[in-house]
Amino acid sequence: VEEVLGIEATRNLVAQEIKRVLDEQGLDVDIRHMYLVADAMTWSGRLKPIGRHGVVGAKQSPLARAAFEVTVKTLVEAAVRGEDEQFRGVVENIIAGKYVPVGTGIVKLLMQF
Repeated sequence: VEEVLGIEATRNLVAQEIKRVLDEQGLDVDIRHMYLVADAMTWSGRLKPIGRHGVVGAKQSPLARAAFEVTVKTLVEAAVRGEDEQFRGVVENIIAGKYVPVGTGIVKLLMQF
């Protein structure tokens, strides 16, 4: 589909296939959620898998990558390369027990006395 009709048609097909699978399982999920997943898989102009060889593997955060698959190997490789954690995303902040930098967790208020 991607080669013949392009990335937009691929995006639509991915979202429809996700919806079909969830519908078969009796799960009622809004189609917009499927399009968010499809967008994450196609934003680069090419279809990428969700797993460690695609969307998740492209994350800069070592903790976010480790949270998905092969945790120990991912953390060891990150340590050997001397990667540091910036705690900018949702996953790594949840793992560390920190506030998530979205919604009310992104606001910083200072009191003046």
